[in-house]
Amino acid sequence: MDFEEKVISNQNLYDGAILKLDLETVSLPDGRQAKREIVRHQGAVGIIAITPANKIVLIRQWRAPLGQVTLEIPAGKIEPGETPSQTAVRELNEETRFQAEKLELLTEFYTSPGFADEKMYLYHAVNLQAVADKLAQDDDEFLQLEELTLAEVQAQIAAGTICDAKTLMAIMIWQAMQ
Repeated sequence: MDFEEKVISNQNLYDGAILKLDLETVSLPDGRQAKREIVRHQGAVGIIAITPANKIVLIRQWRAPLGQVTLEIPAGKIEPGETPSQTAVRELNEETRFQAEKLELLTEFYTSPGFADEKMYLYHAVNLQAVADKLAQDDDEFLQLEELTLAEVQAQIAAGTICDAKTLMAIMIWQAMQ
């Protein structure tokens, strides 16, 4: 069976700083038409950063869509003209004030392919060190750096503070690295 849908038309409904929203009219494999609301996103990176004391570096911050504070791995969107690895270096500096001797790309994945094209690149920061030159942090972000043991991470998962897919995936990878 041919699963491919053919785009008949595309209407941009919103063009913002972080995402775009398109409404596509598609032709289904059986010839009928349907509408698809698609969030377009430039892509993002996430970083698994483990300290010499074997603690994972997490960021505590408010997440408006959830209406709650979360703990997440350092992460951020890819800016125009940046490669994913350049974004990882920048975000690690901005959010944690660490740099890595080496960044290893572990995997790439789509965050929610049912309605968004956002691709995330997950890196492992090898041999963390304090940065010499601190990059400016985003002026609308209020972040708190935390370093947690695996037991503390498990407690935060149970409490619902660690609840996003990229961080849960990063923790599973960290556990497998042990």
